[in-house]
Amino acid sequence: MTDSLLALLRRVDTPTVCNAIEVAQGKRGFNRFTRGTMLCSDQDAGAVVGFAVTATIAALAPPQEAPDVIRVRRMEYYRRMAEAPKPSVAVIEDVDFPNCIGAYWGEINTTIHKGFGMSGALTNGVMRDLGDLPDGFAVIAGSIGPSHGFVHVRDLGTPVNIFGLTVADGDLVHADRHGALVVPNDLLPVLEGAILRLLETEKLVLEPARREGFDFAAFEAAWSAFEKART
Repeated sequence: MTDSLLALLRRVDTPTVCNAIEVAQGKRGFNRFTRGTMLCSDQDAGAVVGFAVTATIAALAPPQEAPDVIRVRRMEYYRRMAEAPKPSVAVIEDVDFPNCIGAYWGEINTTIHKGFGMSGALTNGVMRDLGDLPDGFAVIAGSIGPSHGFVHVRDLGTPVNIFGLTVADGDLVHADRHGALVVPNDLLPVLEGAILRLLETEKLVLEPARREGFDFAAFEAAWSAFEKART
């Protein structure tokens, strides 16, 4: 991924990337995105972009393993988050879903991950401490709650499922208040051009529609130009 592509991905929203992927593929039907409504802790932080560092957690019941085993895994979890290639995103599946109760993402944990240089977090689980989370580190989560429950790390580096989206360790993730998607690796060389082409094509409709006196005749002409540009 080039620096210019990364900068562009951080500027645009996830729906734009979703559309641009279809432009790059030359067809509709791209489906590697989340389903359902997700919550964003910081809508002003911009898009969360980075390579996934995956893990699973649970919180409904106390862990059945010995405390030293749990601690070793937790420290390995933090080591992986700290040392993952940047830009990186923590992608964490709460296996208690849809009955998640443990807020893994609070003031302390988000501050730690931001300190590691990560771009943000994506989870089907719970976040808390709204208003106290660090600026510039968005958490895209499934719900909000007050307690951490018995939260503990289960697995590291395995594929995870976030609202219907399967994410493997190392996948390129784009996420914001709309949800998240995984960018196909084979599109990286052409994605920047596809995004720029999409933005220019949309102007063919948006600019006339914003002008005073826009009517059906103006719409018909604009839409015709728009359709020609898309084919």
